[in-house]
Parts: sequence; C-alpha cells; structure tokens
Amino acid sequence: MLDINLIRKDPEFVKAALAKREYAVDFGEMLEWDGRRRELMAQNEAMKAERNKLNKDIPRIKKEGGNIEETMAKLKDMAEQVKAMDEEQRALEEKIQKFVEALPNLPAEDVVAGGKENNQVVKTFGQKPEFPGGFKNHVELCTELGLIDYERGVKMGGNGFWLYTDLGARLEWALLNYFITQHIKDGYTFMLPPHILTYECGYTAGQFPKFEDDVYRVGMEGFHFLLPTAETALINLYRGEILDEADLPKKLFAYTPCYRQEAGTYRASERGMIRGHQFNKVEMFGYTKPEDSDKMLKELINKACALVEGLGLHYQLSKLAAGDCSASMATTYDIELWIPSMNEYKECSSVSNARDYQARRGNIRFRRAETKKTEFVHTLNGSGLATSRLIPAIVEQYQQPDGSVIVPEVLRPFLGMDKIEKKR
Repeated sequence: MLDINLIRKDPEFVKAALAKREYAVDFGEMLEWDGRRRELMAQNEAMKAERNKLNKDIPRIKKEGGNIEETMAKLKDMAEQVKAMDEEQRALEEKIQKFVEALPNLPAEDVVAGGKENNQVVKTFGQKPEFPGGFKNHVELCTELGLIDYERGVKMGGNGFWLYTDLGARLEWALLNYFITQHIKDGYTFMLPPHILTYECGYTAGQFPKFEDDVYRVGMEGFHFLLPTAETALINLYRGEILDEADLPKKLFAYTPCYRQEAGTYRASERGMIRGHQFNKVEMFGYTKPEDSDKMLKELINKACALVEGLGLHYQLSKLAAGDCSASMATTYDIELWIPSMNEYKECSSVSNARDYQARRGNIRFRRAETKKTEFVHTLNGSGLATSRLIPAIVEQYQQPDGSVIVPEVLRPFLGMDKIEKKR
C-alpha cells in the first residue's frame, strides 16, 4: 500500500510514477475526502474539549444553585453533532482506505516505463542447443520416457493437471532436493507453511481485493483459499509485529505446491506442463531494512541464476518494464528458460522487491536500535525455483538422438543415474 502522506505531499509525483505502469489515476476527489476528514477531526476534537469543559462545570453550577438544564441541552446537542461527525469521518476513512489500497506499487526509479514490449534482456547464459537430426517436444519425450502421464492427470484433476510417474516423480523430487540443499548451504531458513490461508494473507501480499477471484476458495468458515505461491504465506509470518533491527535481514525459503486458477485460455503451444493449476515451487523470501533491500535483490537474482546455471540450461535474465511488474512490486527480474519446441523463452523464476508496499498492508515494522523509532521493513521474494517449466527445458535441451535425456550433473546424486532412457 502506498504512503498516503506521499500522496498528500506530492500527488503529481505519484501520478507520474504510476503512469510508468500505464496506470492512470486522479487524486482530486481522494484529496477532497482527506481534507474534509482532517477538518472533521479538528472540529471533533474542539467540540469534545468543549464538552468535557461543560461536564466539569455541571457540579459547580449545581453547587451554586444554578439551573443546569440549558447546559444539559447543549451537551445533548453536542453529543449528536459529535456522533454525526464520527460517522462521517469513518465513512470518509473507509473510502480513502479503499482508494489507496487499490493503487499499485510505485515502480523503482530505474525501471523503464511501458509494458512487456519494453522488457530488457540484461544477461544470457549458454547457447541455444542445436538438433541437426530434429528434436521432440517435452510432451512426447516425457510420455515416451514414462516421466509424465498427462491423460491420467487430466482424468483425475481435469485440464491443467498432470501426473508424475516413476522417474518423472524422482526427477521432480531431485530438483526440489537440489534447490533445498543450495538454500540451506547459503544460510537460508527452511519453512513449511500452511497451504490454506486466510483473507488477511492475500490482502497483505497485495493480491486482494483485486485478485480474489483468481484463487481457489475452500469450504471453510470465512474466506480461506489455497496458496497460489509460498510468498503469500511468508509475507504474513511477521504481520502486525515489530522486529528488532538486529534480527534483520531475515532470509527464508519454503517448499509448497502452488494452486492457481490460471484464468484465460491455453495456447496450443502451452500444452503439457508449461501452464497448469498445480505445480511445485521453492520460494525465497527476505525481510530487510530499507537501505539493504537493493543488496538483497541482487543476492536473490544471483541465487536464482546460479540454480539454473547449475543445471546447465540456456536462459535469459530480463528486467521487466513497469507495466509488466505485478501490482505489489517495485522491481522485477524474470529468469526465462529456452524451450526449443516453442521457439521462445518461458519464465521459471521472478525475483522482486516490494519495498515497503506489502509491509504497510501487513503493518510489519522494525525498531531502530539507536533511535528506538519504528519503520516499515522492505520485503523481497524470488522463485528458487519453480519446477513445471524446468522439466520441459531439461528434457528438450538435454535430449539425445536416440530419444534418451542426459541428466544434469547436479541432479545425478539425487536421481542416481546420468541418463534417462526408454524402458526396454
């Protein structure tokens, strides 16, 4: 959520920053509401002070034998005025809150304006693999090698679901073990959060109220939903709390399945595992002081890139334009894997800095050791990594002329083999 004081102080700056997202906003009416609200607050406080004074006068008037009826009538009238002002003030505060909470985050200063057409490739790793004798797509390869059963996955869950079988399940688990081992080695704390979350979790993450219909609701009392990413859980770990400065930064990671509605139609090229309603992901998450968040952003980007490079996969790193960043994020970098059969790059990790946007929504602060003052933390997240596009990239980039697939070296200790071949 944006700082309302910044909007009051420099609405044109905020308006111009949001325009980089191609998001148009007019603060005129909101500032009128806010001005009226502050006017009511002043009037209310003055009237309450006068009412307190009159209340104190009543015993004196009685003692002096005076008539208190006029004073009592005045107090009654003032009470009704205060009640009316309180109600108007609450209504204005609710309108202002809804207006501000619907605004997206301000893009960072170095993020370019516009949509995805303005995304910038900042790094490329490896070369596009060549297949002189032709190549197969990942659906064919995974089916022939017995890694994925697409038909039975659809039979059990419907479109957008698949079933890992035998070596496919072991390859999936090898990837997760590889990620987890690396994060623990890097000093990150392993978390296993709940998969069912409350409405407050989606609100703090910045996904609600706008994207309430994009999650899977579950039949429990109140608003509960299946988490779309572990970020939605981890941002709520310290919701409503004040952390000690000495405890920052906090570096966490979690493994969870992710459940997403994935609204819209699937392109023919996105068959198989490229886009689905359930997939596995290891998510990195950080809480930092404001002055340290850019440093952690670089750390998370480097960690995600290192995981893909460890697999030996060709990819590109892109810095997203303002309009392509999610609403909660000030800066986002995507790691995009080359999928030969699609002749395009597909994102397997997004690393983002939300700055204090999520912390304001969740009231997550830290106390400066020197001044004892509290400030909002900065929060960051990054996939480290999502598996559903890694397996397509691995089998397609590592496929051999005989139909086998070379296992990336870092996965061999977990999988116990260096090549996946058709069963004889």
